Amino acid sequence: MRVRSLLTIIIAALAGFVAALWLRLPPMEQLTFAASSPAESVAQAAQESGAPIPDDLSAWERRNIEVFREASASVAFVTNIAVRRSSFSLDMFQIPQGAGSAFVWDREGHIVTNFHVIEGADALSVTLSDGSECEAQLTGVAPDKDLAVLTVAGCPAGRLDPLPLGHSSTLAVGQTVLAVGNPFGLDHSLTVGVVSALGRELRSPSGRIIRDVIQTDAAINPGNSGGPLLDSSGRLIGINSAIYSPSGASAGIGFAVPVDTVRRMVPQIIAHGRPIQPGIGVSLLAEHLARRLGAEGAVIYEVVAGGPAARAGLTGLRESRSGRVMVGDVVVGVEGKPVQSNEDLAQALEDAGVGTRVTLTVERDGVKRDVTVTLVALGQ
Repeated sequence: MRVRSLLTIIIAALAGFVAALWLRLPPMEQLTFAASSPAESVAQAAQESGAPIPDDLSAWERRNIEVFREASASVAFVTNIAVRRSSFSLDMFQIPQGAGSAFVWDREGHIVTNFHVIEGADALSVTLSDGSECEAQLTGVAPDKDLAVLTVAGCPAGRLDPLPLGHSSTLAVGQTVLAVGNPFGLDHSLTVGVVSALGRELRSPSGRIIRDVIQTDAAINPGNSGGPLLDSSGRLIGINSAIYSPSGASAGIGFAVPVDTVRRMVPQIIAHGRPIQPGIGVSLLAEHLARRLGAEGAVIYEVVAGGPAARAGLTGLRESRSGRVMVGDVVVGVEGKPVQSNEDLAQALEDAGVGTRVTLTVERDGVKRDVTVTLVALGQ
């Protein structure tokens, strides 16, 4: 009996303790605010953006508020939709399979986001700053740079407010940056930080390296992908693309594709559906094979007849009389900058662009020489 009475007292005490904790918890409605639709959340944010800024804030705070309010009109949210067939009725139905952020590029309806945000989508939906939802068509992609361009249909030009473009080449470590996006479905969120480092490298969805990536400690979380990274004047300096985090949430190490890359790629994607990659009319030997042959640089495997490299007298691999494979020309520099890999060469040619005359430093049998070629679009 004593044991039973003691257990009764303990259970009653625990029940009272749990009840006390429950009474201290906020109502469940306050814990599920993220369940509202993107259109409702965006419309509410638009209404709140007109509230007056308190006079007792610092100049830095006031500037952040102003930048956020101005940029919010240009930030959009992308929903990646998959089409599936019901196993019972064979009817087709749509399933949201992911979401991310984006921003307005121009008044013609072009929206820019990350490639990995829209990858695998059967349909796409874009929610603009005023809460209007528009169907979107894929205009083109650049997986090598993790970029995609969409075109929204049926949205009046008055609702399309492009972001002003800045320059990533003039950034300095320590300057203030602001990230706007849709983290965890929380529409129109702002985080503030600094440029933590410059010149980082990030592997794109295609496996190629994206150079000159911006590192920031502004909190970037799932859903921020594709959204803008801004400077303190509200100009676009990068597209938030990735984070380094063991937990999957922000650990203070985020990465953004630099705006100078975006500025160069997006017009090409709009015009051609893809970036126009410059080349010299060669195929390159795989790097692990080049290293086996003891070569350092971009080893030319084969030269396209009639191409810039052929006209400049460059040669690829050749075979000795004994059947031994011999290295021909190796590109070791472009415009005086060293080339140590195939990626270095591709990046240098990409920076120069189609139609540009560049000086290549090539090495053959230990002898270096310079040749000048005009870059053409790959495939020509």
